[in-house]
Amino acid sequence: MTTLIRTLGRSGIQVSALGLGCWAVGGPWTFNGSPAGWSGVDDAESLRALRHALDLGVTFFDTAANYGAGHSEKLLSQAFKGRRDQVVIATKFGYQVDEASKVVKHFDAKEEESNVASHLRESAEDSLRRLGTDYIDVYQLHVWGLTVERALEARDVLEDLVKQGKIRAYGWSTDRTDAIQAFSTSPNCSVVQQQLSVLDGNMELLAFCEAQNLASINRGPLGMGLLTGKFAPNSTFADDDVRHHAEWHPGFKGGKPTQDWLDKLASIREVLTSGGRTLAQGALAWIWARSPLTVPIPGFKTVAQVEENCRALEFGPLSAAQMAEIDRILGRA
Repeated sequence: MTTLIRTLGRSGIQVSALGLGCWAVGGPWTFNGSPAGWSGVDDAESLRALRHALDLGVTFFDTAANYGAGHSEKLLSQAFKGRRDQVVIATKFGYQVDEASKVVKHFDAKEEESNVASHLRESAEDSLRRLGTDYIDVYQLHVWGLTVERALEARDVLEDLVKQGKIRAYGWSTDRTDAIQAFSTSPNCSVVQQQLSVLDGNMELLAFCEAQNLASINRGPLGMGLLTGKFAPNSTFADDDVRHHAEWHPGFKGGKPTQDWLDKLASIREVLTSGGRTLAQGALAWIWARSPLTVPIPGFKTVAQVEENCRALEFGPLSAAQMAEIDRILGRA
């Protein structure tokens, strides 16, 4: 299969242009008392999907200590045992993780004031243990709203972990441009993980990534499933599915897809599916065309979903004319 290659910013680490996001395969867990997983999972299917993705040319896998309270990291360890040198693994830190109870919560009372730095070394060791590896390729701060002051305290520890060889590079998963501007001054900061899809995203932050040679790792490239075309206005999700509670996402309200997003998707369907692409493949193609620094990480639960997403690599990015047409239709021209 054809594999587009991208470089993770200043790190020089090369990866497939398509990564896989491993949130969904973590299974059920709670975050500060609220369901934060994607309902039930089949670990055997997850392992088959991960291994099949690598066979199809995907080399970048993004997870977090949070996902399944460590379960997602453990799956990656199982999936790539004996093949660690063939994959680039990104994981995240910033919260207290109880693996036994599947409970994740803030270290401190308020997210923005959480003293992440004081727990960072222990968090890194825990992730290394679960991943079954002695180094993490990309280690990302996972606390979206952390103050810059606290983030810089964590950055000092990250710099030391780079010197020790425990991590190769680091970044921050946040959509706040001002936070990234302050955090990314070291050459060891190589990535930003931002929410980005054909229908949403902070373009100012993306422009900053381009100016500063930071890879833009894209969570939500398929709108948490909405951009696959599988949902209708009356679609609902189980109570233990994070989409039932995802009021923070512009595509969901009251546990259902918003009409606004469904209408916008319908309006650009023809462009996204041109040339034989599925909607999901078209949505990924838009991201690749938007910037050479983007690396979308769609989630998955099945081998079939991995195959569909991987086939997007065969089609490659949308053309400049197709990008312009989408902007015209959505009133962004």
